[in-house]
Amino acid sequence: MSIRFTTKARRGMVALTAAAGLALGVAGCGGGGEEKKPDAKASASKETGPGPSTQDGDADAPLAELRGSNGLYLRITTAERDSGGFVTVNGDLKNEGDKSVAIPSALSGNETEIIRNGRSFGGATLVDPKGKKRYYVLRDTDGRPLTTTGFSTVKAGDSLAVFMQFPAPPPDTTEVTFQLPTFASATLSISG
Repeated sequence: MSIRFTTKARRGMVALTAAAGLALGVAGCGGGGEEKKPDAKASASKETGPGPSTQDGDADAPLAELRGSNGLYLRITTAERDSGGFVTVNGDLKNEGDKSVAIPSALSGNETEIIRNGRSFGGATLVDPKGKKRYYVLRDTDGRPLTTTGFSTVKAGDSLAVFMQFPAPPPDTTEVTFQLPTFASATLSISG
């Protein structure tokens, strides 16, 4: 009976210690009540309305517009280099036809590892004409392409936001050729 009492007491002490530690952590991170008052400058900026975002400009001037088979239209809005050594291409795939379109399997490319993971934009490449190199879509540690995946059809008039991530070419390369099976090629300017 005393062993049972001791075990329950220990459990209670552990729970009490954990609760006290969490309470102190929350109090330390939460700061004082005075800091939560809204700043007059912040409320004034909300009244003036939002300024234009970089995406607003992208809606008017895409980097490239590509036509594919069966009424598919790819509008590339950004190609951004980041500090991690990647280039991310973003855009919209739209079905401009009057019927639902099955996405061509050719967009996934022909590599077994990528095809095994379902429909994707794994067949996309960036070509650096200056450095004479071709960059393929990156893959995660399980072999899945770092692109939009999991789509099979696009209904008439619908669009799908898409992205593709590639290794970045050297910093002095600012223009690359984007290629995607069944679509025309296009030259993209890399920002960032």
